[in-house]
Amino acid sequence: MSGHSKWKNIMHKKEKTDLQRAKVFTKIGKEIAMAVRDGGADPVANSKLKDLIAKAKANNVPNDNIDRIIKKASGADGSVNYEVILYEGYGPSGVAVIVETTTDNRNRTGADMRHYFDKYGGNLGQTGCVSYMFEDKGVIDIEAEGTDEEALMEAALEAGAEDISNEGEVFEIITAPSDFSAVTDALTEKGYKFLSCEQSKIPSTYVTLTSEDDIKNMNKLLEMFDENDDVTNVWHNWENEDE
Repeated sequence: MSGHSKWKNIMHKKEKTDLQRAKVFTKIGKEIAMAVRDGGADPVANSKLKDLIAKAKANNVPNDNIDRIIKKASGADGSVNYEVILYEGYGPSGVAVIVETTTDNRNRTGADMRHYFDKYGGNLGQTGCVSYMFEDKGVIDIEAEGTDEEALMEAALEAGAEDISNEGEVFEIITAPSDFSAVTDALTEKGYKFLSCEQSKIPSTYVTLTSEDDIKNMNKLLEMFDENDDVTNVWHNWENEDE
């Protein structure tokens, strides 16, 4: 399986300011809180929580922060009142976009999403309008420099990974969702450090934007999603992001 512009997203994330990193911590914290509420505070018994802890660590969220979020979410104070809502729509020139939100006010979040799509040359669609174009996968990225490709490939495939590809600066490992935790555990035990580690949605087809206005609007649309505290993940099939 070839790359899907994932690494360009990661490079963008790595260049974030301290304030933007704090936003990333907040968004992952909301995901962890939801996972604890829905499945308990024990990552051994709660695979979703386990996967999110791996994602948090790959994003350099301090262990103390992770522990604090889990303890708070597992308390009886009723402070976790979020719900996860997926929004689907089209960006400029038909780019398929899925936005995952974790919100305590669906009216506010829904209005924000509709506004962003409308303002930047797209439109918010109905549930299912673009999700059929994406496949759920686990995605793990490991820095290529200093990593033995053959050893990594052997370790990943032995652990249950579906595919591994060399994307230049990173090795990208793809897993089935059900095998994601097992693969991350196996690679962690072998000492590999992750640049990114998360459950993702990989598009089956891609859209290339050629109009400068479309590129500008698509970048702005993604920027608005990034700045919204309710948005936890965004997936799209724009092939040439940041090019």
